Amino acid sequence: MKASRKRTGDDGEEHACAELERRGYHIVERQWRCPRGEIDIVAQDGDVWAFVEVKTRHGHAAGLPEEALSRRKWLRIAEIAEFYLAEHELGMVDWRIDLVAIELGYGTDLPRINLLQGTEEPR
Repeated sequence: MKASRKRTGDDGEEHACAELERRGYHIVERQWRCPRGEIDIVAQDGDVWAFVEVKTRHGHAAGLPEEALSRRKWLRIAEIAEFYLAEHELGMVDWRIDLVAIELGYGTDLPRINLLQGTEEPR
């Protein structure tokens, strides 16, 4: 991965964590990895576990970040979330997949952050 792309992703995750905490989420883990892949952020929103995918963009050249969560990626996140719950012996808890879509500004512009809670499987 290019250094600039990783930096954009890391910046996006920082903004996402700050926004989630502002909304009352408790961040449990960041960049949690297992043999099946990675979850950007594992958090709790009250009694609900949230497995959060962060999509960060500079501008619209690659489309809106909200459009970047493919069906394949969503299914992978769901699989990894189930693996996480089993590995941590969390049993039958409520959980969902959230998306934090971020457009980074240029210079001193503030980012646009959109939290989509409980995203459904894309078609």
